[in-house]
Amino acid sequence: MLCKEVIGNIKTYSVGNKTIDTLSLEWFEMTKRIMRKKTEGGREVAIKFLKEGQRLHQGDIVLEDDNNVVIVDVLPCDSIQVTPRNIVEMGTVCYEIGNKHLPIFIQDEKVLVPYEKPLERLLEVTGYIVEKKHCQLLNMLKANIGHAHGNGNDSPSLFSRILDLTTKQ
Repeated sequence: MLCKEVIGNIKTYSVGNKTIDTLSLEWFEMTKRIMRKKTEGGREVAIKFLKEGQRLHQGDIVLEDDNNVVIVDVLPCDSIQVTPRNIVEMGTVCYEIGNKHLPIFIQDEKVLVPYEKPLERLLEVTGYIVEKKHCQLLNMLKANIGHAHGNGNDSPSLFSRILDLTTKQ
């Protein structure tokens, strides 16, 4: 079956007494526009989003018929969880991780990133509160802000702007 758009989300969309079939996806598959997967019930699902910037979320309903609905479930994975002590630390840790072009997830006022041992060591040595977790990565930040390294541009960096915002009283 072909899915071109999300029908709704299980949190707000009533499915009545229809059978729920789960489409389990890895965190990195949530932003894919085209893919073919099988549900837990063995149903083949093809996703083909035509619009740019569409992404799937936990609980999204991608298919529905008279008797069934197919719902997205994000599989848990190993991750690094950073617990910032204050807003400045939140900004700096997000900047440090983002500067490495890694995806960032914010959940329950904590910063999560897919697990990488070198990054874990770097964050620990830098003094952040770091913990390895096996969990669902659900709320990926949408960071579309372009930047250049060493372009000679006199405009302040994103990091400088974050620090300015957090230190103004």
